[in-house]
Amino acid sequence: MKLSYRMTGLAAGLCALTLAGTAPAHHSTAMFDMQKPTTVTGVVKEFDWTNPHTFIWVDVQEASGTVEYSFEGMSPIYLGYNGWTRHTLEPGQTISLQFFPLKDGRKGGFCARVKLPGGKVLDNLPNGGGAPQADGFTAAQH
Repeated sequence: MKLSYRMTGLAAGLCALTLAGTAPAHHSTAMFDMQKPTTVTGVVKEFDWTNPHTFIWVDVQEASGTVEYSFEGMSPIYLGYNGWTRHTLEPGQTISLQFFPLKDGRKGGFCARVKLPGGKVLDNLPNGGGAPQADGFTAAQH
C-alpha cells in the first residue's frame, strides 16, 4: 500500500514538473518600445502565416535607399478571428503599418495595425495595442 502512494506521488510530481517546464516559454514584448508607436509605408516582401507569431517583411523607401523592415505579429488563430487570412498580405502590395519599434534600433518591431491598399484597416493587436488612430488609421475595420 505504501508503495502505491509513493508511485502516485512520484507520478504527480513528474506531471507537475513537466507542466511547469512550459511556463518559461511565454513570449515577452520587452524588446519593443510600447510607448513609441510609429508608422511606415512600404511594399510587402513576405508574409509568414506561422505559429506562434506571424511575420511581415516590408521594403521601405528611405533617404539612404530601400530598407527591409521586419514585424512580428499575433498568432494566425488570433488574426483569423480579426479578419485576417494567410492571403491578407501579398508580395508587391503597398501598405501602411503602425508598429512599436525595436528598442535596439533595428528596422522593425511589433505590428499594431495595417492599412491595406483599398484603405481597409486591420488590427494586429487588440485595438491597435493603444497606437493612436492617426495617419489615415481612423478606425479598425473587421
